Amino acid sequence: MTLSVAVVGVRGYGRQHLETLAELADEGLMKVTAVVDTQPTDGLDYIPASAGRFTSLEEMLHTTVPDVVVLATPIHTHGPLAKQAMRAGSHVLMEKPPTATLAEFESVVSVAEETGKACQVGFQSFGSHALAEIASRVTAGQIGELRSIGGVGTWLRSTDYYSRAAWAGRRRLDDREVVDGVVTNPLAHAVATALRIAGAGRSDHIEEVITDLYHAHDIEADDTSAVRVRTTGGLTLSFGLTLAAPTHHAPRVIVYGTAGEMDFRYTEDILTVRTGEGTEELTFGRTGLLANLREHILHGEPLLADVRDTGAFMRVLEAVRTAPDPTPIDPRYVTWLDDEHGRHPVVDDVESWCEQVAIQGRTFSELGAPWAQPARA
Repeated sequence: MTLSVAVVGVRGYGRQHLETLAELADEGLMKVTAVVDTQPTDGLDYIPASAGRFTSLEEMLHTTVPDVVVLATPIHTHGPLAKQAMRAGSHVLMEKPPTATLAEFESVVSVAEETGKACQVGFQSFGSHALAEIASRVTAGQIGELRSIGGVGTWLRSTDYYSRAAWAGRRRLDDREVVDGVVTNPLAHAVATALRIAGAGRSDHIEEVITDLYHAHDIEADDTSAVRVRTTGGLTLSFGLTLAAPTHHAPRVIVYGTAGEMDFRYTEDILTVRTGEGTEELTFGRTGLLANLREHILHGEPLLADVRDTGAFMRVLEAVRTAPDPTPIDPRYVTWLDDEHGRHPVVDDVESWCEQVAIQGRTFSELGAPWAQPARA
């Protein structure tokens, strides 16, 4: 059976969804029957010619109700659009983060339960087959007793990244929460994947979240942050994340045990296992979220990224949202570069500080980074 799909937001990540759907269409699994975008779509050759074109989800739903609605829209629109689509009768794949507030997230979960519609969140790393391997090795005690989990993400973003849309790099836009910071959007997969490995999916799995937020760019939101999470099971997860590194490195989730560690490069599906017996590197495949959603709808396959199982991540987002506004990093510690990436800031030794956050389980302030706020006594 071929499922009908509408894509809302056809630029940015929406284009990647359309490319994936083109492959699924070739296999007879899914077909794009409509696209929605507030901007003109003329000349976009990656949109199927047979797809109806609309300027709002409401307009489309008056004409057709597809089996699946894919939302690749600004963060603050996810919740309202997802609820509208589910109430109309469609299943949903919504991009991450699910919503901009915990309250709105809970509202989306309520509508999913009320309507019985599937709501999948775009954490693609949840489809990695490495996750099952990590769980198996932890259970087998290969790295000894589980001590902690760390996350390291050192990327860069140019000024063009933040000028591309009115909501980019904002905590709020007009009267709406946005929360477009490094923790909650660009490197959100590091946080969500680590929580998944820790077995913390639901919001009540989180005991405490400590944030230490900064920005080198001239933005409202954070671009360089440390976050420490304690689960109700007593496990500590620590994240050092930045968009002000000198270059891009593959982000990693590191599982620390008493007898070894596992280093998971989730964008590459590469797992490195280090124990007293040596080092092993393994490469895995992954299951796509759209393909998984189809199997769920037709055959009851469990969702890989059920919205309900992203509640723990939303507790982290809520802590970031309600924290004091991020601190601007003193320009003395920031070098601005103009290179093939565009104009972008580099924070002094930020890669090393992010690594230490993951290893030591302390924030930038607690570690004494020279550009961080002094830790509270």
